[in-house]
Amino acid sequence: MQLLRQTLEFLPFYFLRHGETDWNRIGLVQGQVNMPLNGTGLAQARAARQVLADQGIGTICTSPLDRARLTADIIAAGLHVPVREIDNLKECNFGAREGHPKGAWYDAWRQGETPLGAERFVHFMERALDGINEALRNPGPVLIVAHGGIYWAIERFAGIARRDRIPNGVPLFHAPPPKPLLPWHRQRIGAFVAA
Repeated sequence: MQLLRQTLEFLPFYFLRHGETDWNRIGLVQGQVNMPLNGTGLAQARAARQVLADQGIGTICTSPLDRARLTADIIAAGLHVPVREIDNLKECNFGAREGHPKGAWYDAWRQGETPLGAERFVHFMERALDGINEALRNPGPVLIVAHGGIYWAIERFAGIARRDRIPNGVPLFHAPPPKPLLPWHRQRIGAFVAA
């Protein structure tokens, strides 16, 4: 697999994976399929708005996919901050695997095997980092509302230990380390609505 040489902008920021959808609930890969939030997802977005109210968010940058955009809009309504869509914050295109459960194909994709019609892992990571860095160039602190795949890129480029799955609707704060090449600091903010 090709090495990625880009770096994450050295600025503190918040990240929130969009609220839950029905496909999240039953474990299906969404990719770029446009799924709406379910009742739990709407509640998660409202709860995140409350938690983030006193964090001084300057800009919300979001994926244009409905599940992320609606989550961002719900949060922004309470914070009175601008929302900016960034196309490169969209989830990975998983091609023919969208709408199916994760399986052996998923780990193979991360190792460089690309399912029919899907985005290559390395290309996705590069696109995601471009989107994250574009977001971080806005007035901050920035809240990025996006997808689990975008968070893989954050973990990778921030040197943060990989989680199996980032929960929906949970605000996470990220601070750069005191010296380059050290892992970033990650902290969950507030309580969250369980799926």
